[in-house]
Parts: sequence; structure tokens; C-alpha cells
Amino acid sequence: MENEREQWGSKMGFILAAVGSAVGLGNIWRFPYLVYNNGGGAFLVPYFIAILTAAIPILILEYGMGHKYRASTPLALARGNKKWEWLGWWPTINAFFILAYYSMILSWAIKYLTLSFTKGWGSDPNNYFYNDFLKLSSSPFEFTAIIWPVLIGIAVLWAVNWFICYRGVKGGIEKLNKVLLPLLILIMIVIAVKGVTLSGSTLGLNKLFTPDWSKVKNPSVWIAAYGQVFFSLSVGMGIMMTYSSYLPKKSDINNSAFMTGFANCGFEFLCAIAVFSILGFMATSQGVPIDEVVSGGIGLAFIVFPKVFSIMGVWGNILGVLFFMCLIFAGLTSSVSLVEAVTAPIIDKTGWNRKKVVTWICILGFVVSIAFATNAGLYLLDIIDNFINNYGIVVVGLLEAFVIGWIIKPDTIRNHTNSVSYFKIGKWWDITIKYITPVVLAFMLISSIINEIRNPYEGYSLAALFVYGWAIIGIGIIGSLLISRRPWKNKHIENDESEA
Repeated sequence: MENEREQWGSKMGFILAAVGSAVGLGNIWRFPYLVYNNGGGAFLVPYFIAILTAAIPILILEYGMGHKYRASTPLALARGNKKWEWLGWWPTINAFFILAYYSMILSWAIKYLTLSFTKGWGSDPNNYFYNDFLKLSSSPFEFTAIIWPVLIGIAVLWAVNWFICYRGVKGGIEKLNKVLLPLLILIMIVIAVKGVTLSGSTLGLNKLFTPDWSKVKNPSVWIAAYGQVFFSLSVGMGIMMTYSSYLPKKSDINNSAFMTGFANCGFEFLCAIAVFSILGFMATSQGVPIDEVVSGGIGLAFIVFPKVFSIMGVWGNILGVLFFMCLIFAGLTSSVSLVEAVTAPIIDKTGWNRKKVVTWICILGFVVSIAFATNAGLYLLDIIDNFINNYGIVVVGLLEAFVIGWIIKPDTIRNHTNSVSYFKIGKWWDITIKYITPVVLAFMLISSIINEIRNPYEGYSLAALFVYGWAIIGIGIIGSLLISRRPWKNKHIENDESEA
């Protein structure tokens, strides 16, 4: 059975797919705001330390596990230690929920791409987004209407996911990334070049990169840095282990991890330059301090930027189209990786063929996504995303580091990656996986829990946080434990060392 496992057509195909998975919406709307909010240029100190002590070591861990054991995340962990198979199913379940709300955000981006030709969001983008477009209800439990443009967009995106993943790793995912990723980078370069030539752009860039060294002493800034590199590289989500399992036997794992990490890092900087150049222009043209126009997340993409494009004349139409194309491309390369992170474990577990599994995942995913196409969809997105990121993914990463560091043993993976890599990693990697990464992630987790107890997330009711937040975490853990009790298709999980 193992001999039938699909493979990437080339190492570059794998790198593009891994970078495509890592490069997502968070790079565009989360990273620039984090730098601005956490000490500007001074934030880059903890950021680069986080890349070297957490992001790249965990990438090497996940690439090494997938490549050594030639399997998706649950099977790779089961082959490492049978008791820990369930840990591979938790990120698989998380990936499915992320897909459900990711499709909603991309549906918004499709709608805004059509609006950007005519600046159809009108003179008040804030009112248009919440009231005219989303028709936002007053409570997370108030489902009174389906938002049809959102639902249609979601259907289109699930159809695209299905079409790409149905065609397989080499014929679908690799081909998509070879087209979309270079296009995405090219468009972002165009936006950044135009951005820095706008009047007032230096105001934004100075505000972004001027260091506030006092912030470096603040533990919350370090948590933000580690959180960003962790989330933006798609680690702890079951994607990278699965992707690396499709690599040929002789593949430079260590070098691939560094290339993926730094390529993602470079794209984040490009996004920061583009975003803050444009925000500097907006602040200057409106005669207000830049602090009044800065925003992160959904507000930046669907409210602040449309305001900017509205005052830019013809260039506003052009940049609007390019910006929303960027969001769609970045989202698509990430969403197909999430579909694959759900597909591969099910294929490994059941022996069903890819086409059947992909079809069922996309049908079920669309059904679940309908909840996000209602007028309470934004609330669901906000709560579920917060809990999966702060608890689901962090705990998975923490436990992965613990299992490899203390049970499977780091030198098992390090010796394997060194045996196929030109660049060898030393025992520093073992120390990182055993001590540094678990300590940092445990600190992040405890801080999140303390904050949650002191101040319930965004002031939502405890009922909403329980139903959409803690319950999703519970479903992930209970579901993973139940699935792991079912037998594998071939009744055994021994690793075929000849394949590894």
C-alpha cells in the first residue's frame, strides 16, 4: 500500500505548496498590526528569535515525522508511538472547522473583489460591511437569515477546493501553487511599490518600524511573536507532516524547513510595507494621526482598506482589485492545504480512494459552512477562531514537542533528517524541542487561560463562549480519541523502514 503513496512532482513543488499553506490571510492583515502594536522595529527581535527557536525547529520536526514515517499526521504519530495516534486526529478535526469559517472569509473577499471595480461599498464602508452586507444580528444565537451572496461564495470555494484536491497532490495542489503563489507575490510587490510612492507613505512606515525598545521587556510582546510565527507557518495543524509524507525518499528536509520559514517571513515583511504605506497615505490625506486609521484583522481588509480605495481615484479601483485578488489567492493556497490535512488521514485510516474522501469532505464542509453564511456568522467565526488558535493549535504544538522530545526522542527525527539533508542540524535542535518550545507554548497557553478567566473573550456571554468555543475544543479532543480507537485499513501501523 505504501508504494502507492502519491509524491510531489519536484522539490520546488513541495516548497511552493508548503509556503502557499503558510502564506495566508494572517500574513496580510495580522502581521503588520502585530508589529505596529508590539514595539515596531523592536518587535523584530523577539520575532526572529521565535523563528529560529520555535518556527523552524517545529517545521523540521513535522517535516521529519511525515517523511520518516511516510504517513499523514495521525498515522505518523501512531508509528512513532501507538498511544499518541489521537494527537494526530485533533489537528485534523481543527482543520475541518477552520475550513468552514475560512470559506466564509474568502466568500467575503470574492464579493469585495466584484465591488472594488465600482467601489460599491459606498461612502460608509463600516456601515456597508456590518449592516448592508452581513446584516449582522444582535447575538451569536440569533440566526434569522441566510446571507445569499456569502452562501453562494462559500459554495464556489468548496467547489474549487474539491476540484483541486480531487486531482491529487501532483496534478492538483502542486499545479495550483505553481500558478497562484508567484502571482500572489507579484501582486503584493505591485501594491507595495505603489504604496511607498503615495504621499504620506513614510509616515506609515516610520510608525511601523520605529523601535520602541521598552516593549521588548514585556512578556506579552514575546508571546505575540511566538504566536505569530507558530500560526503563520501552519504548524500544529496536520498540514506539514502530511505534505512532507509525499516527498521522495531522498529530500533535503532541513533546508526545506529553512526555505519555508524564511520565504513566509519575507512575504510578511512585504505585506507590512504595503499595508502601512497605504495607511500612512490615508492618515495624511485625512489629516489625522496614523493611530486613528490603523486596524488589524477583518476591519483592515473590509473596512479600512475600502475607505482608502474610495479616496484614491482610479488607483483605488486598481489597488482594490489587486488587494482582494491577493486575499483570495492567499486563502485558496491555504484552504487546499487544509482539505488535504483532513483528506490524507481518512485515506490512511480507511483505505478509501481519494476521490470519494475529497467529495465527502467538501459536501460535509459546505453543509457546516452554511452556519457561517447566516447573519450570526461573524460571531461564530470570531469565537471559534479565537479558541482553536489559542487553545487547539497551541496545545497540539505543545504535545507534539513533548511526544517527540521525551517519548519518541529528538535524535530519532534528527538522525533521519540529517541522513537525507545537505545541511545537518546539531543537538541545539533537541534542546529546542525538549525545553524551549514546550516552555514558551505552555506560557502562552497559561496566559490565554488566565486572560479568559479574567476577561471573557470580547465580552461575549459565557453561554456563547461555551457553545462555540470550549465545545469545539471538546469535540476536537473527544472526536480524536474515538477515531483513534478504530483500526487502520491494513490492521497494523508498523513502519516500513525500507520506505523511510
